[in-house]
Parts: sequence; structure tokens; C-alpha cells
Amino acid sequence: MIFVVFVVVAIVGGFVVYSLSDWRVPARAKAMRNPVPVTPQAIGLGMSIYLDHCQNCHGEDGNGKGERAEKLSVAPSDFTDAQAMSLQSDGELFWKISQGHRPMPPFKGKLSDEERWEVVDYIRTFGQPQIAPPGVPAFTGSDQGTAPK
Repeated sequence: MIFVVFVVVAIVGGFVVYSLSDWRVPARAKAMRNPVPVTPQAIGLGMSIYLDHCQNCHGEDGNGKGERAEKLSVAPSDFTDAQAMSLQSDGELFWKISQGHRPMPPFKGKLSDEERWEVVDYIRTFGQPQIAPPGVPAFTGSDQGTAPK
């Protein structure tokens, strides 16, 4: 009898761990294109939103080591991992920000579509070489040669 209880608990625990770690993004979301051009203004707005809503868990530098990170059941993403970030489309990031996944809350009802796309633009800067002084978002997009202000 104890063995049966142990097996049931192990199976349920496995499903819980799997559900917390599995974050399947629909193909249609993966294919979404970011309608917000990568500009210094969009990156700056995204940075402001990120600092208000994301840095506590993902860290000020996007490394997944925010002040709340250790208390979470699932480690926050490390946006500075250029290899991992290159495997995700803008649409995937937008969908994940929109839908959330425990312990991350959904931001669809808290931020507008444009704000969520701006956050995607800003998150992309973490995996890029810094070309701006600290405190100013890096900018490597094509904005007709204008530099961040």
C-alpha cells in the first residue's frame, strides 16, 4: 500500500515539475513579427517597463538573478545568454510575456501590445555587445544610422 502511494505521489510530482518547466509556444505565436521598430526610443520605453515589471526576477542586467529569483520555483530566464536568446523569435518572447507561466504572471492585461513589444526590443539588447555607456540601452538595430540618445 505504501508503495502505491509513493508511486502516485511520484507521478503527480513529475507532472507538476513538467507543467512548471514546459512552456510550449503555439506555432502561430512563434511566427509573429514585431511591429515596433527597434529604435532608441522603443528600447528606452521597453527598458522603463522592464525596470518596473521584470527586473525583480530577471535582474537589472537581464541575467536571471534578480532579488526575487532565489525565492521562485522556476529560475527566471537569463536574457544575456545570446545562444539561448537566438533560438527564440520575437513572437515567442511576446507570447511568453503576454501569457505568463508560473511563477511569472501574464502581462497581457497589464501592458498594451505595444508596451510588450517594446519590452521584447529591450530584452534583445541584453545578448548584444554593449555599444552604449552603462545605463543607456545598447542599440544595434537599423535606425538609419541614428545613435541612441
